[in-house]
Amino acid sequence: MTALDEDELCFPQLLNSSCRKTIRPHFESTLIYIIMSSMSIITVFLNMLVIISISHFKQLHTPTNLLLLSLAVSDCSLGLLLVFQISLIDGCWFVGDIMCVVYFVLYYLFTASSIGIMVLISVDRYVAICYPLYYSTKVTKKRTNICVCLCWMFCVLVHSLILKDNLRQPGGYNTCVGQCVINLNYASGLADLVLSFIIPVTVIVVLYMRVFVVAASQARAMRSHIASVTLKYSTKVTAKKSELKAAITLGVVVVVFLMCVCPYFCLLLSSQDSRVDPESSAFMMCLLYLNSCLNPLIYALFYPWFRKSIKLIVTLKILEADSCDTHM
Repeated sequence: MTALDEDELCFPQLLNSSCRKTIRPHFESTLIYIIMSSMSIITVFLNMLVIISISHFKQLHTPTNLLLLSLAVSDCSLGLLLVFQISLIDGCWFVGDIMCVVYFVLYYLFTASSIGIMVLISVDRYVAICYPLYYSTKVTKKRTNICVCLCWMFCVLVHSLILKDNLRQPGGYNTCVGQCVINLNYASGLADLVLSFIIPVTVIVVLYMRVFVVAASQARAMRSHIASVTLKYSTKVTAKKSELKAAITLGVVVVVFLMCVCPYFCLLLSSQDSRVDPESSAFMMCLLYLNSCLNPLIYALFYPWFRKSIKLIVTLKILEADSCDTHM
């Protein structure tokens, strides 16, 4: 065994039982480390701003923002998990088989919860735009919290069942020491695709198609009557514009989400191998991580309240008395 060969092994002391490292040029490896580390830090930081903003300011405690809060929790958690993905850049897993399974369970959980929250956001906008008279009575903070909790509980239950074989036998599907893979049988893989991708994406697309058809119709109606409205009706127009703007903003969030999540699930759908190897699908997984970083940037671009809350947080004005009552 030459020195060069030992340098190519994840665990040189284990000789033939060790996995081999993925050899890349030093510049390329350094660049990947910098990009992914920066993505992790930015994702956690930006989503923490969303979490603090919505949690702290009472005016932001609306049903829609509670959904954004839950989405930010999922995105922030994925940003933290990116640290484990960074450790796999060289193709070696150094923290044990149990942590490998824990990593995948959490990854599946947070990804599935993000998808579930996207469905709830689509339902929220569907009711707000298509049935505005019933929105305030049907969509309440209490019901929203219940739906969010049920979404998380469903994700935990489903993926505990899907990954149960891997939970019972951590590392049982590794072919060498230093590898981190899990195995999904055909039924489990199909259930994951259907429950975590096909059904949610279908619901999201159908609801948002309906939302934008109705939104376009309302926008035309408002433009044609804007010159003749009374002050009372003008208030209603402003309210409708606010709902339409929220629908457009969250529509952008949903579209970006679908662009990031579809390649990964399409890869799984087309794969003939039931094993999920984070090294081979690293790019697709990074797209999912990237989406978690992009959502707060979309809020900053479209939501004035988020930009204002950032200023208050960064300048530490949220530490002042009664800052939670600040008009946003």
